[in-house]
Amino acid sequence: MSVVAMDGTAGLAALRERLHHDLSLLELPAKAWVPPRAVNGEHVHDIAIVGGGMCGLVAYFALQCGGMRNVRIFDRNPAGREGPWVTYARMETLRSPKQLAGPAFGIGALTFRAWFTAQFGDAAWNALDKIPRPMWMDYLRWYRKALGIPVENEVQVDSILPEGEYLRLALSGSGAREASILARKVIMATGRDGTGIPNIPNFVTGLPKSCWAHSSEDIDFGALKGRRVVVVGVGASAVDNAAEALDAGAAEVRHLIRRKEMPTVNKMMGIGSFGFISGFPELPDEWRWRFMHYSFVTQTPSPRGSTLRVSRYRNAYFHFGKAIERVERSGGELLIETKDGSRLATDFLILGTGFTVDPLARAEMPGYAGEILLWKDRYTPPEDMQNRELANFPYLDADFAFQERTPGAAPWLRHIHCFNYGATASLGKVSGDIPGISEGAQWLARSLAARLYAEDVAIHWQGMLDYDKPELLGDEWTASKIEETADGGALQAAGKGG
Repeated sequence: MSVVAMDGTAGLAALRERLHHDLSLLELPAKAWVPPRAVNGEHVHDIAIVGGGMCGLVAYFALQCGGMRNVRIFDRNPAGREGPWVTYARMETLRSPKQLAGPAFGIGALTFRAWFTAQFGDAAWNALDKIPRPMWMDYLRWYRKALGIPVENEVQVDSILPEGEYLRLALSGSGAREASILARKVIMATGRDGTGIPNIPNFVTGLPKSCWAHSSEDIDFGALKGRRVVVVGVGASAVDNAAEALDAGAAEVRHLIRRKEMPTVNKMMGIGSFGFISGFPELPDEWRWRFMHYSFVTQTPSPRGSTLRVSRYRNAYFHFGKAIERVERSGGELLIETKDGSRLATDFLILGTGFTVDPLARAEMPGYAGEILLWKDRYTPPEDMQNRELANFPYLDADFAFQERTPGAAPWLRHIHCFNYGATASLGKVSGDIPGISEGAQWLARSLAARLYAEDVAIHWQGMLDYDKPELLGDEWTASKIEETADGGALQAAGKGG
């Protein structure tokens, strides 16, 4: 969409003033209340957040609103490039409806709508259909700046290891101010691949990396001009990458799709509600599994606009029922054979195969990721509802914390909170998707506040005993006596203030 700005600078300045006024009325951020800690002279941070994208930003703000101020937030990317929005996300617009509050945390001046209308006006808002993807990133950059969220960019968290009762985070990168820090709690706000890695099918094993790429990688689409491209899959990322290749002038783009038919209905959208967000984590395992299994089996379709972006090209093809059996390189081209015996040749392969959920693949938890309790450790579904992908999701506690597979083997796991896609099976879509992100952040902040308070309860009790600031100074009243009347009858109060 093309929009013409009004005086955008003045509009955003006024919006920021409004935001800060609203926050002051709510007395936010709240006063710090967590007692400070140190070990051998080293400061202990209450919470460290890994990831400065949308999830990390709203989590940080939620903690601040709850008075948890001793927090650090890290992101491995340069400033303004956090999350997928201007890296590997390639859709033209967001799927989510424009009016959703997203990470606004219940504050009108923090919404995308407020940010948009401050620059472009109400008429442009009414004309807007979907939010352009790069514009969403612009909004998140403003969100961070308006709230003063101190993301430490170009900092890689290499490992999270237990050290006494705390966690030691090893840091590297050009933005790292120290080699490591100590923290009581860690929030993994690491996005779609936060508890796994890109899903790379076995059929590309042995192929030169120059002839294939995963959709999450940095792809030189300009180099695909005039070349034949095969895209594996038909989900949103697969379709968006196909569109990019076609826009760049690819000679042809062919989708090879395992499914017999195109997914067309987003089943989760049909049941989205505050009730679902609130009630899903309280459901028995069999019901949570049933909901998520059905969602995975039916698959979320690619958005209509993204699919039309591909199909408007005459050199785009959708081939259904074509699961790949093997791929070989011969004479400078890739020869593909599908499980039904079909064969075709192409020049480049794009894997729109998503991400695995595999805590063992996360380098941040070396040596103990295998102790994370998974759904397959807790629940055995009926034979007709087996799902290996779903079985590998972590089985989280109600506060997003990892749990131990073997009691006593890795007790520090309860201090690491999975606020990313990995929480979906246990707690629903409240830690990544725009519709429920604020509810998830509020829930996370309340849970962390409860844990920190319980851990420091003796200190808080002593603080109650020691508190001696009087509200009454002694000059507000005069003590009175009760005296009998002269005839020994009824009593009456005498004296000032009686």
